[in-house]
Amino acid sequence: MKLNKKRIATAILGLFSSFGAMAQMPAEPPMPAPADYFLFPIKPGERNYLSGTMGEIRSNHFHGGLDIKTDQRVGLNVHAAADGYISRVKQSTYGYGNIIYVTHPNGLVTTYAHLLEFYQPLADHVLQKQYEKQTFELELFPEPGQFPVKRGDVIGLSGNTGGSGGPHLHFEIRDKEDRLYNPLRYTFKEVIDTTPPDIYSIGIAPLNIHARVNNAFERAELRTKKVGNNYTLTDTVFAHGLLGLELQTIDRLDGAANKNGTQEVTLFVNGEQMYNHYIDRVPFELSRQVSQHINYGQYRRRGSTFQKAFVDYGNDLPLYKANGSDGRLKVHPDSVYQVKLVARDSYNNTSSLSFTVKGQKPAFTQTRSATVKKPSINYEILGNVLRINAADTSATPKNIELFVGGEELMLVPSYVSNSIAVGLYDLRAGLPDSMRFCGLSTSFGLEQMVPPAQEFQFRNSYLKLGFDKQSLYDTLYLQTSLENGVFTIGDYFTPLHKAIKVTLKADTTGIDKSKAAVYFLGTGRGRGFTGGKWEGNTITFTTRNMGKFKVMEDTKAPTIRLISKSRNGISFKIADDLSGLNSYNAWVDGKWILMKYEHKQATIWSEKLDKNIPLSGEVILKVRDNAGNEAVYTTRI
Repeated sequence: MKLNKKRIATAILGLFSSFGAMAQMPAEPPMPAPADYFLFPIKPGERNYLSGTMGEIRSNHFHGGLDIKTDQRVGLNVHAAADGYISRVKQSTYGYGNIIYVTHPNGLVTTYAHLLEFYQPLADHVLQKQYEKQTFELELFPEPGQFPVKRGDVIGLSGNTGGSGGPHLHFEIRDKEDRLYNPLRYTFKEVIDTTPPDIYSIGIAPLNIHARVNNAFERAELRTKKVGNNYTLTDTVFAHGLLGLELQTIDRLDGAANKNGTQEVTLFVNGEQMYNHYIDRVPFELSRQVSQHINYGQYRRRGSTFQKAFVDYGNDLPLYKANGSDGRLKVHPDSVYQVKLVARDSYNNTSSLSFTVKGQKPAFTQTRSATVKKPSINYEILGNVLRINAADTSATPKNIELFVGGEELMLVPSYVSNSIAVGLYDLRAGLPDSMRFCGLSTSFGLEQMVPPAQEFQFRNSYLKLGFDKQSLYDTLYLQTSLENGVFTIGDYFTPLHKAIKVTLKADTTGIDKSKAAVYFLGTGRGRGFTGGKWEGNTITFTTRNMGKFKVMEDTKAPTIRLISKSRNGISFKIADDLSGLNSYNAWVDGKWILMKYEHKQATIWSEKLDKNIPLSGEVILKVRDNAGNEAVYTTRI
């Protein structure tokens, strides 16, 4: 296993893992092939438009290539970008859908995803293998000489299969190590872009207990003001301590309204470059670390994408050039910092945001608000800091009583804003049990400080957790609960890189365990099947999500509705209301027949191996869900 130096360094720091990350200073990635090596795969030589570009932020990965528009329809010719051979082909209901991988003589690989159809003879080869294995979901690795292609050959038709949200071709360039390159490095003439990126907002976050932004310990989000072709802030920012900057920026291409990703962000302070990221050469296996590249909490809460202009802890992506503080800005009192953030797209169009930060020593301030009518208290955890917000109607701020390991601590407010006293406590000094303010008491439920970069086990009366060395990016202050059958593990806004192993002690009274499994509840009404293996009254599963889980029983079989039947083919609508579909198989006159599946329309339809033989006889369709419930539909042709 490759040793992760940054994570080892973090582990050595132990309780102080949120300080002193090592800088990453990779060399500028070279062009992996000549600029004119690749042919544009859709309508080469004609004007084309993109709906997606390399590096856009997805829920759990960077977008790995280009989404090329196909005139809002399927069926356009897809051309091989260069000489080579088809080295991999896959048909899947989700993800890339129907995809072809072409390996080129220089070792690079191009991919063509969401296809409607493969070209011949590949299509017949795939169909034959599907019948041999009796499955629609299939992945094949042809030999190098089996399906050679020439630059410009038609290798398929564009489609809308898999996880596609509309007709388009997803096109990638990879190397032998599965690193994803930005295809627009080749500046295809088919795509025109003279439009610079937009810069909407900047986030400024305090990164330790001494930091302040405009005299407050809280992240400030400031809208930009456009002046000419660039941007500024309306006011000077007053700050102190260690800060992290975040940029909300998107790019547009000429002739399209789509909001695309901005490839590069550079931070300058007083004219000196402190940080740069360029989203290119992204290792496929590390793409999930996008959750540390952005402000994950803001993305989960509001869907807004703020890219960090510093290298956060646990982020091993090779995208960064940064100084010794990994791009973090240290602000000293009575100092002035001229900050400039430059956003650049793949066609070298740039926009910049410039503003001033003035160092200001933290001072106790107090403002009153008539809206505060009675005392209240709440808290939040920001990094290693417990921030307590205690509202009070009195003119004189009161201290907050904090109980840590049986000892009482008096927490003096750092400042009072609109009659809310803000108390700050460094959790590395010991986990507090509860707090009291104006007769109000609140328990924190903090059970364990879980360090990153090491395996860790935790258990209590109703669950057991196993953390992998790479599960956590940074220290986790773990809170769990069990209420009305809902198990809460951490919160929905904490990212995980590698999965954790969870064992729940469930109430199985009146439950058929053969039909019961764990479901992830998220934040809304959705219920995501997670599964699990029963052993007695405990169920064990793995997950890459923190949040709420519940053991639920699914006893209802999937539904099947016939759409059409004839000697040429059959089609059905199939659906399941809880655990989700697991498998489907059909037979005609006792012989297995391939059923293709499109989940967006919940439709399956047949494809015969021999197109000349009409369908005839009894039709049997069996559909099974993830809980093992099975529905059977019979008819005749």
